[in-house]
Amino acid sequence: MVVLMYRRQYDARLKQLLSRLEDRQPLPDLGYEAQLASAIADRQARSDVLNEQLDDFRTLLKNAPLGYLEVDEENRLLWFNQQAQDFLDIQPGDYSEPRLLLAVVRSYELDQLVERTRTRQKRCEASWTFNSISTDPSNYLERPAYPLKGYGLPISNGHVGVFLENKQEAVLLAAQRDRWISDVAHELKTPLTSIRLVAETIESRVSPDLVVWVERLLSEVIRLSKLVDDVLNMSHLAQRPKQLDDVEPVDLAVLIETVWQSVEPLARLKQLDLDYRGPQSMMVTVDESLMHRVLFNLLSNAVKFSPACQLIRVQLSLCAIAQRGNFVVLDVIDMGQGLDEKDLPYVFDRFYRADPARSREVDVESAVAQNRAVEMAEISSSGTGLGLAIVRQIVESHQGWVEAKNDPETKGGWLRVWLPGARLVDDL
Repeated sequence: MVVLMYRRQYDARLKQLLSRLEDRQPLPDLGYEAQLASAIADRQARSDVLNEQLDDFRTLLKNAPLGYLEVDEENRLLWFNQQAQDFLDIQPGDYSEPRLLLAVVRSYELDQLVERTRTRQKRCEASWTFNSISTDPSNYLERPAYPLKGYGLPISNGHVGVFLENKQEAVLLAAQRDRWISDVAHELKTPLTSIRLVAETIESRVSPDLVVWVERLLSEVIRLSKLVDDVLNMSHLAQRPKQLDDVEPVDLAVLIETVWQSVEPLARLKQLDLDYRGPQSMMVTVDESLMHRVLFNLLSNAVKFSPACQLIRVQLSLCAIAQRGNFVVLDVIDMGQGLDEKDLPYVFDRFYRADPARSREVDVESAVAQNRAVEMAEISSSGTGLGLAIVRQIVESHQGWVEAKNDPETKGGWLRVWLPGARLVDDL
């Protein structure tokens, strides 16, 4: 009787172990010992296959052109490939035991990327210039310093994997491109000025039936001159530091009204009015001339793309974002046809031109009748594809950002500028 009881307990334990190891249907023709042995063999085979796949993945990561590292839930470095070692200047040593990431790589930005990825549990990106810190001051200047871009990916159990990309070549190519464009713009400025002077001189000396052709020539020369000026402005902004030094308290509400007076002559031709919504005064510390350029580009852009006899809405407000603080928000909304969804990610890129359907609706002939075409071209924005790129560069130099979408109410284009709330003047 006792033997039978122990046998039942033994079979029960085998059955329990079998249920843990095997998810297939049991084989009634075999005993529990045979089924358990078969299940263990299958599990071992699966484990071998998974280990082989893991080795393959490790080999791929080890030889990948991108750097890769993995940290655990306590930010201890578990593994890294050769590229990551080169990018982060990790010194050779014994890494058989996990070590704190900051103890191996002195990069605050990388540590913050890991923490942000772990907190948000989604892919996060960060770009920074990595400066290796050497304990030997004699070779400090010889240590690598180059731009990196990191992509953090959450892994199970609080682990985080980070892919690293060296952006040095891309930065050098962009600098060469900007330098070449700037040099070409400088070379074009003088001949364009000469052509304009010649055209203005002969305008009063040609027969009346040829004046229209001279005016068209002047209009094109002015358009090209504005393109050159925009290119030079972009080059100048790119050379400015991110933290502006020449800032001063500016009433943003008053500046909006001032800029509107600049674009109002063109707006009057289409019978457009300004619909301002916001406080009567909002003092912020910005570069006034640069912020004037931002507002001018945004408002003239709205005037171009608005149908006649409509309102251009400008809203100024404060908005709080969780864990990021307060922001000054500027909205410029027109009532045109809006932006195509495929254009939205690229409207702030240099020389990008949106769908031709969203085109200028100004009647040029009537404009000439009320005002000279040349003057009108000087009032309106150039339409060179650089206006919004300049806006983004200026806003980013103020530690803000700009975004584009379509307004759900008017269906027109909606451009929104975010400026950090730290730029608000405290006493107002």
